[in-house]
Amino acid sequence: MTDRSRKKESQAAEEQQKAADTVDGQEASEQVEETSPLQEAERKASEYLDMAKRIQADFDNYRKRVQKDNEDFRRFANESMVSELLCILDDIERALALECADKEFYGGLKGIHINLMKMLEAKGLRPINTEGKFDPNLHEALCTCEGEDNGKIMEVYQKGYYLGPRVLRHAKVLVSKNNNNKEGE
Repeated sequence: MTDRSRKKESQAAEEQQKAADTVDGQEASEQVEETSPLQEAERKASEYLDMAKRIQADFDNYRKRVQKDNEDFRRFANESMVSELLCILDDIERALALECADKEFYGGLKGIHINLMKMLEAKGLRPINTEGKFDPNLHEALCTCEGEDNGKIMEVYQKGYYLGPRVLRHAKVLVSKNNNNKEGE
């Protein structure tokens, strides 16, 4: 055999191999295509299920956020009204602290005070405890005086109140200060 004939034979063999590969490739792609629609559908179904779960979770978060915003709006709207009513409450309490000769007037004023307090307590108002030690988170020290216990509340000038969990108004108080500790140091 000559070189030319060998080249022709090798070219013919290569062409036959390419043709066989092409036929095998078509058969292989046909097999992939047969399983591919099912796998593709399962993949899309999984994607759509994940997307639906995310959308549902986003909607639940949105619903909870809107509900919380509405509750906060109502509470802060109440806060403004209750804050303004505290001045009236203080005036009524000062009037009740005075001696009054007219018992009917005093009884009526006391009834108004009780009803106002019930209404404000229903809105979440409650007084701040002013017995014991001074707490800067709850009390405002207007002045100090000498005393045995350092930081003890001696007198309350104005009551403080919570509205729900928050401090609406700090209690204004007189706080004792023990000067003996400084002299000994």
